[in-house]
Amino acid sequence: MNFEQRIPREASARLFEEAQEYFPGGVNSPVRAFRSVSGPPLFIREGHGSHMIDEDGNRLLDFCCSWGPLIHGHDNPHIRERVIETVLRGTSFGTPNRLGNQLGKLILDNHRYVERIRFVSSGTEAVMSALRLARGYTGRNKIIKFDGCYHGHVDSLLVKAGSGLATLGTSSSAGVPETVARDTLVLPLGDRDLLERTLSEHSGEVACIIVEPIPANNGLLIQDRSWLECLRIKAWKHDVLLIFDEVISGFRVGFEGAAGLYDVAPDIITFGKVIGGGFPVGAYGASKEIMDYIAPVGPVYQAGTLSANPVAMAAGLAALEQCLAPGFYVEMAARTHRMATAIEAYARERNYPVHVPHVGSIFWLAFGTERIERADQIDAANMQYFKIIHHELLQTGVYLGPSGYEVGFVSSAHSETDLQEGVAKICAAMDVAFGENQTEKS
Repeated sequence: MNFEQRIPREASARLFEEAQEYFPGGVNSPVRAFRSVSGPPLFIREGHGSHMIDEDGNRLLDFCCSWGPLIHGHDNPHIRERVIETVLRGTSFGTPNRLGNQLGKLILDNHRYVERIRFVSSGTEAVMSALRLARGYTGRNKIIKFDGCYHGHVDSLLVKAGSGLATLGTSSSAGVPETVARDTLVLPLGDRDLLERTLSEHSGEVACIIVEPIPANNGLLIQDRSWLECLRIKAWKHDVLLIFDEVISGFRVGFEGAAGLYDVAPDIITFGKVIGGGFPVGAYGASKEIMDYIAPVGPVYQAGTLSANPVAMAAGLAALEQCLAPGFYVEMAARTHRMATAIEAYARERNYPVHVPHVGSIFWLAFGTERIERADQIDAANMQYFKIIHHELLQTGVYLGPSGYEVGFVSSAHSETDLQEGVAKICAAMDVAFGENQTEKS
């Protein structure tokens, strides 16, 4: 297909060419490089509500929402005012501050599954710290993770499995020692028998099971509640800790995240994205007993110069206060459901192989008509369709994350008109990808 650029991208192209002189691949996070879609990455100048404006002046309806943190959209007035008020008093002190107390209290008062919390500066740091805590608490080294679940760029979790079986992990990134990777056991999602055999074979060696309860980094692989209940029971049976990585799902599908949605209690939860209100914040939490293993009261060391930075705490507090408004999550889920089902209905009418898994305010354009629960069910060849859809959407002013494996997000700033516009333009882009227009342009 000829990916004709029908909107100006000259300024973004110039900035990207310049950026390649400064940064590896011209970016500071790999997926931003637009390698799997068309054209240069867009350089965004500003964002307001449900829209962004790039350096060429293109106005874009945004369903990426900074990869999930912006549950209230861009330039939310309540967050903006709280941040400015805080910045005027200083940006960092390296000391405790009142805003950290307030955000911590707000979370603990409204989350049944956490008794103590520790703020850090990213989701990856939260996961890294949670793993160290689990190992320190249990005195064991091995961890179990699942193929299709991403937990940040932690060395011991940048591993992959072989042939869909439980294997000792092998590194999937240069720079990760095999000695580190070998302490990670990778299993396919949903295989209860293999999970039991693995825990039995490595009895007394496994510190924790870590899972995205709503896997949303390799497509949206929605799991049955029974699978999460199985993980909880197996962890209890074999005396290992269960970690829910809720960096995406936390405060996104409900204030208590997936733990609350499915009513399954993990031992440790990691948070990120929404918790920071658009600023770099992560956190991990657990019972008082487990968290008391963290320094300075316990032997597991973890620290951070900018942890609980007052500006980030102000933004997170302002964001989560709005999430506690009565009916907030019910309305967000209902609006996302209407959007997703409208796209699906259009696809069914025209026999396009597309369905739209969704939960809370998260959605994914999935290719094929069967439910996808595991990463190995995703046909990489179908990503050619996403490339076309993504390109067409940019030409008509809609922004999705630049990868078919990434999910989309609805924010409270998206009006019904915005969502109807999104449906219409996604459906038109599908016409190009699957209809006669694609044949004509190929």
